Amino acid sequence: MPAAAAAPEPSGRAAPHLDSVVGAIGPKIRELRRRQGMTLQQLAHHADVSAASVHKVERGTMVPTITTLLKLAAALDVPARHFVEDEEPTGTLTRFADAGDGPVRITGPAERFRAEGTAARLPPGQGWTAEPRPGEALLLVLGGAAEVALAGTTTVVSAGEAFHLPTGSGYTVTTTGDEVAEVVRVEVPGA
Repeated sequence: MPAAAAAPEPSGRAAPHLDSVVGAIGPKIRELRRRQGMTLQQLAHHADVSAASVHKVERGTMVPTITTLLKLAAALDVPARHFVEDEEPTGTLTRFADAGDGPVRITGPAERFRAEGTAARLPPGQGWTAEPRPGEALLLVLGGAAEVALAGTTTVVSAGEAFHLPTGSGYTVTTTGDEVAEVVRVEVPGA
């Protein structure tokens, strides 16, 4: 009788891949739920799953059973494979409406991208203060001019210019002159 073939030793190479797939389930569920305008409780009701379970899955503190995943997929009207398939590296088109003078958030899904953006039309003398946090920002001035105060120095950034800065000490952006400043801010949080 021939000897049985030994089972291959686990290489450990699959673990990081599996961790990233499992770790993406909760954010994908949260993104779909929000995109469909559902509250956590509404999703739980439609999926016949407890709200606590949905909350834990979305936060990544609980891995759903296959039954729970199938129920959530059905409630969100997507195939269950949506949550476990690797996504092809693609960009994400984010549409945003003209909000007049208020800032508009212009960022993609949090589980895929770290950059966050806003676009704002700032009337003369107005602006914002960014609290200190690790990372960096890129300010693009499309119209008018804005003054950036960073670590005790100020820099005027005019239309057609960009200003790249660390965000660890916080900063302030204020419109200068008599025109509205059109400013796009892109921030990338630090590790």
